[in-house]
Amino acid sequence: MRAFCISPYNCSPIMITMRLSTFTLTPIVAALVLTGCVTTPTHDSKVAASLSVAKSGQIDEAIRQVEAQTQGANKADLLLNLEKGELMRVGKRYKDSLDAFDVADTKVKIWEETAKSSPQKLMGQIGATIMGDASRDYEGQDYEKVMLTTRMAMDRLNLGDLDTARVDIKRTHEREAVIAEFRSKETAEAEKEAKDKGVSSTGKELNGYPVETLNDPEVLKLKNGYQNALSHYLAGFVYEALNEPGLAAPGYRKAIELRPDLPVLEDGLKGLDQRTSFRRKKGVTDVLFIIEAGNSPARQSKKIAFPVPTGRGLVTISFAFPVIYPDPNAPMISNIRVGNQVLPTALVTDFNVMARKALKDELPGIYTRAAVRAVTKGVVQDQVNKNFGALAGLAANLAVVATESPADDRMWRSLPERVFVARAFLPPGDYDLNFGNRGDAGKITVDGRYMVVPVRIYQDKTYLGDLAKFGSVTPVAQLQAEPEPKATEAPKPPVKGKQPVKTKSVVKTNAATATTDTTSTTSTKSN
Repeated sequence: MRAFCISPYNCSPIMITMRLSTFTLTPIVAALVLTGCVTTPTHDSKVAASLSVAKSGQIDEAIRQVEAQTQGANKADLLLNLEKGELMRVGKRYKDSLDAFDVADTKVKIWEETAKSSPQKLMGQIGATIMGDASRDYEGQDYEKVMLTTRMAMDRLNLGDLDTARVDIKRTHEREAVIAEFRSKETAEAEKEAKDKGVSSTGKELNGYPVETLNDPEVLKLKNGYQNALSHYLAGFVYEALNEPGLAAPGYRKAIELRPDLPVLEDGLKGLDQRTSFRRKKGVTDVLFIIEAGNSPARQSKKIAFPVPTGRGLVTISFAFPVIYPDPNAPMISNIRVGNQVLPTALVTDFNVMARKALKDELPGIYTRAAVRAVTKGVVQDQVNKNFGALAGLAANLAVVATESPADDRMWRSLPERVFVARAFLPPGDYDLNFGNRGDAGKITVDGRYMVVPVRIYQDKTYLGDLAKFGSVTPVAQLQAEPEPKATEAPKPPVKGKQPVKTKSVVKTNAATATTDTTSTTSTKSN
């Protein structure tokens, strides 16, 4: 039994104990262990061109490029289908977007069923050490799994299918519950595995790693790495449109819990009773604006050196760790102008922050796997020095540095960086839509009882999605006019010797003032 102590954490040595099996070390075996796997293209290199042309306004070309990548063996690839579905959504190809999302959702459903029935199968990937994290099956980040069903609901809204959007909203809540339970079990299993392998750490800083990116106050404020306020506020809106205020209230409430102190979100809950009763404003449309800006961040590689003590001295092994940096130029949209009205917005979801929260939660597992890889490779490198001489050892060390794969950078990059919402009652009609100094102005036609306006903004291009309208509202101008009063005859003079007969005045009800908003949603609730 040989124990090694490596100290990548400040003031917190990592004790790793491994039993070195007797094996025949040849240059070929050493090369295989030291170099791990062949370096593969990063995900960012696959989608960067598509995202770039989408930002410039060439959305059809962006879709063509990503479609070319989802052929053959990649036809059912989870991540590429997420990218494809998102770009098709931006291009208003909602049915095609749903088809791509369905392919990705099939993969996530398998993950869900396994997480519920056989979680150990998924936890087996925790130990994927020698080949590196990029060799592991990509299951999707937890926030990506949640956004997938949210995106499917939004596609269905644009297709006018309010009922099935409700089903996707319900699936989102169920998916969140599965994720919460599984991650709890996974954390316990990871701690057990680290203990079994002799890896333990109480340190809080990885030498050379920019931990400030993970300890950002915005990251620390997040309740978890998978729930977002957009999904829950949208759930409230959909349930409200289906006249289910009892289900709408928890959606609005959860959105406020995830993003507190935002008046736009608070008003959604406060005004629910009035909006779903006879007191609702007449002759207006309840319009929800969903304004999305930019793209989700990329994971970058940061090399960290692991000094591994051996019987012949220290051996240094370097591994690439993923890093996500905050965006100093993150888009900020404080308000939008609709006609002559200025509507305040609320920043409901920041996927840069969510991605960093997910990485923060994931980093202990990444570190544990890297630490075990470091010791394994360090031992082999030491044996190369011993059996083949210092020159071969130097060559082996150079081979490790040259062939070490970049950090696993797989993420759903075409998601927006930030999502804002605004909401208002607007009379039916045509309106100019302006976003201040970001994006282009647009025009919308307001109609219906409820309406959703999806917008995707880049610095040089604005994509205005199809307007989703539900129900009908009778415009004020068409409300029944008050009827003209009938002319009354002059009273006849009383007959001599008789008292005049007292008559009761009749109050006529004005039909116009009793008129209420005529609405219909044409949607059937589904459980």
